[in-house]
Amino acid sequence: MNRTIKSVALLAGMFLGTQVSAETLTFAIVPQQSASKLAKKWVPICNYLSEQTGLKIVFETAPNIPEFELRLAQGRYDLAYMNPYHFVVFHEKSSYQAMAKAKDKRIKGIFVVKKDSNLETIHQLHDSRLAFPSPAAFAASILPRSELNQRSINFTPQYVSSHDSVYRNVSLGVFPAGGGVKRTFNNLDPEVRKDLRILWETKPYTPHAIAFKKNLPADLIQKIRSTLLGMDQSEGGKSLLKSISLKGFEGAQNKDWDDVRALNISELD
Repeated sequence: MNRTIKSVALLAGMFLGTQVSAETLTFAIVPQQSASKLAKKWVPICNYLSEQTGLKIVFETAPNIPEFELRLAQGRYDLAYMNPYHFVVFHEKSSYQAMAKAKDKRIKGIFVVKKDSNLETIHQLHDSRLAFPSPAAFAASILPRSELNQRSINFTPQYVSSHDSVYRNVSLGVFPAGGGVKRTFNNLDPEVRKDLRILWETKPYTPHAIAFKKNLPADLIQKIRSTLLGMDQSEGGKSLLKSISLKGFEGAQNKDWDDVRALNISELD
């Protein structure tokens, strides 16, 4: 176990005050940001869900998005917050079922550039080397790459593991532009964000899914779903939602991601 994952485990234990047992439900978060940053935001949410449901729900993530995808393929997580394309793929491959999604939200990809960059249109990215989190990151990688290809804009992708890494590299001038999403951009360290601006946005799609393993008991899932959907009705819940830049959660069905299925993406085939 590397130092980062050990730190996350210790942080989870500090918040939850318990050790993982056979009855523990794992709630995995797609690693768009560093494990420590995700833990600070999501461990309190897991703690809240545990308190409200009487279940033991603990935070997990992965060192990078490809490893997260591997673990989803293995059905390792009981619950997972995953990007729209991940849900389409792992609903089919691993039978994950939709539970909830962000309320009043559609997801878009963005391109960020340095604030003082002379770039004004995406056509100026022609023949550039561009930063993306990973090949199968939906809004931050698949959507912007697809729309560049549709416009016959040549580019060389460079995958740098996380959204935050994209933003840091662009702010340092390593790449002229990089892909991300508004939520992670807005959650970025202000010292990095102040040096960046959004150049362009993609079309909107159904946002990330909170999904669960098909074999989990229905009454257990109903408890968790009800708690998620009611978070915006309490001050404590609202504060936790604000920390992840969401207004709330609403119920979701597998068919809600048909707009993503219609793209016929084959990145993870």
